[in-house]
Amino acid sequence: MNISGQDLIYACSAIGAGIALIAGVGPGIGQGYAAGKGAEAVGRNPGAKGDVMTTMLLGQAVAETTGLYGLLVAIILMFVHPFG
Repeated sequence: MNISGQDLIYACSAIGAGIALIAGVGPGIGQGYAAGKGAEAVGRNPGAKGDVMTTMLLGQAVAETTGLYGLLVAIILMFVHPFG
């Protein structure tokens, strides 16, 4: 079997898109950890709920950008066909 030309480009784009979606694992783990620590902090000091929630949500938004960039790269690789 000899894959070359346009078929090779499509195959490499699909493999690259799959690898790019692995970038969603890290933010998921990080956000779960942050939410757990935030709930723990509010449980220890309910008076600081506003400050804890604000800081936690800001951190989660920053962590989510990595996953969104991975998704964007995967979409570009799958739907923008070079040389096509």
